[in-house]
Amino acid sequence: MESIQAVKQRFGIIGDDARLNRSIEKAIQVAPTDISVLVTGESGVGKESIPKIIHSLSHRKHGKYIAVNCGAIPEGTIDSELFGHEKGAFTGATQTRSGYFEVADGGTIFLDEVGELPLPTQVRLLRVLENGEFIKVGSSKVQKSDVRIIAATNIDMQESIKKEKFREDLYYRLSTVEINLPPLRERKGDIHLLFRKFASDFALKYKMPTIKLQDEAVDLLQKYRWGGNIRQLRNIAEQISVLEQERMIGAERLKEYLPNIGSNLPAIISEKKKESDFSNEREILYKVLFDMKSDLTDLKKLTLKLMENGNSQEVQDENESLIEKLYGNDDGEDVDSEELDALSNENLEVLQIPQNSPKGENREKDKYYFAEEIEEEEPLSLQDKELELIKKSLERHSGKRKAAAEELGISERTLYRKIKQYNL
Repeated sequence: MESIQAVKQRFGIIGDDARLNRSIEKAIQVAPTDISVLVTGESGVGKESIPKIIHSLSHRKHGKYIAVNCGAIPEGTIDSELFGHEKGAFTGATQTRSGYFEVADGGTIFLDEVGELPLPTQVRLLRVLENGEFIKVGSSKVQKSDVRIIAATNIDMQESIKKEKFREDLYYRLSTVEINLPPLRERKGDIHLLFRKFASDFALKYKMPTIKLQDEAVDLLQKYRWGGNIRQLRNIAEQISVLEQERMIGAERLKEYLPNIGSNLPAIISEKKKESDFSNEREILYKVLFDMKSDLTDLKKLTLKLMENGNSQEVQDENESLIEKLYGNDDGEDVDSEELDALSNENLEVLQIPQNSPKGENREKDKYYFAEEIEEEEPLSLQDKELELIKKSLERHSGKRKAAAEELGISERTLYRKIKQYNL
């Protein structure tokens, strides 16, 4: 069995952090077996190195090693990429194609960003893990494949399972052994080593002197959060190597290359803020709805009073504040009786709705009743007055319903219903 140091040299891994060493040790120990491995860690920590170590130290090292970025393949074609397809299986399938599981038979498949797999593909993958069987898209023939699967993800799999975006049974089949790589900010002793290695590589690549950091700059480098981890560190080392004329870099100059240098807040804070904002918006919406319901109840009560008392001045005086609340009174002027007459006429049609029997009893289709807050039967005096107004209006306009409806302040359809109701 190779030593940790020998593996580091072979695969170009820089650092002497205890957690990093433990991860490499686990990879060396699990390599001779065929069990599935799940590599976890933030984006940019170098998860792709672990599958290569496992494959190269396993008995499958002479077989194919295929790395698949699950997040980069469209959902509609990922099944075809992984398991292959038959000719004519879908539009554009002009010939039979072998998938990665067929091509890598006897080797290793590395599924990077496995948490991005769609649920139907997860079901197919689970079957491969359980019994090594798969079916091509558009085929009914079961095929066998002897493939070792190593997966990697940078998302919280337990959270994804709770949200039903990832199958729990598949997670436990993939994570027989889980190897976690620590983020760069937790490997402070390795940060300067990595920077020096990158600076040396870029000096050779671009044929220029190697850049170096002053003590203050080294201290700043180690205190920085490194959200992008090793990938971000490498990118900054390359920028400085190319852009800076002076090869000794101080802290002030280094700050120019470190984004958000004053912020060390984790990204989860923004998620909590989003949840809090949503909760506040929901409370405001509930309050608006309750206020609207209250206003509607007041409107119905006021309209009923106006109809029962013939829009008397007494009703207007008693409900002055309510009238201003419901209908507005921006200029501070009293609402006159003509406006209330028009409003009450409009509300006649709003408040009269069909009443369907809850027990299924048959009622006359054209008979209408007031809403539940209002008494079911209209007062007799109101019916008589309404009947008299309708008759007079029809007489004045020679039976023309449209003209009569305009004069009464109601729709022609409502007038037609009233004519039928009173058998005019």
